[in-house]
Amino acid sequence: KQWYQRRVRGREFSLKGHEDAVDQIAWHPSDPNMLSTVSTDKTLRIWDIRTPQKTVACITTKGEVINMTWKSDGSTIALGNKDDLVCFVDYKTHKIISDKQFDFEVNEIGWNNTDDHFYLTSGNGSVHITQYPSLEPLMQIPAHTAHCICLKFSPNKEHFATGGADALINIWDASELSYLLSYSRLEWPVRTLSFNHDGRLLAAGSEDLVIDIAFVETGEKVATVSCNAFPFCVAWH
Repeated sequence: KQWYQRRVRGREFSLKGHEDAVDQIAWHPSDPNMLSTVSTDKTLRIWDIRTPQKTVACITTKGEVINMTWKSDGSTIALGNKDDLVCFVDYKTHKIISDKQFDFEVNEIGWNNTDDHFYLTSGNGSVHITQYPSLEPLMQIPAHTAHCICLKFSPNKEHFATGGADALINIWDASELSYLLSYSRLEWPVRTLSFNHDGRLLAAGSEDLVIDIAFVETGEKVATVSCNAFPFCVAWH
């Protein structure tokens, strides 16, 4: 299916290969030519935009993946599926190297600033922090009064932000694991977050027909962007 278009050197092209709807896209953290996608066809595909007519790799996933993230060195891709199973895929061998079934609702996932801890947001409102790669539990941070839905680290990973079904956006110190501030201008559960390139601004989306953009340091509103439909995902250029 045609799912993605991009203009490179004045040429627009489409990437085709998935057999069903594409749910997630994530760029390689350091190689601007490489990206990964997951679909309801239960595959992870890795692409090189210099050769868009074919996939670099197609890996069958364990169930339908709803969350995907890259390790900061680009060596590993983490996948979380609808059944709360998290798998880790080796970027070079294109093989699943480990997985773990969790006994709680797992939402968005991600590595910390040193890649030695792995974070999982959960249905009980907490952020679960585990040792990586063992995934042994280390601690829980009570982050929201309802489902903790989304998690994003700033580009320099000094901060991370969480969004929840309580419509709150919380900012945290990533080194001290301490709460810094929260704000709420959206009326519906916060489902997507994105820091800008220098980590000073944070965009947030929900089922409200706006994207909220705030200063990370204060939570003060910078702007709102009107939408014709509620955004599933927000991202900075």
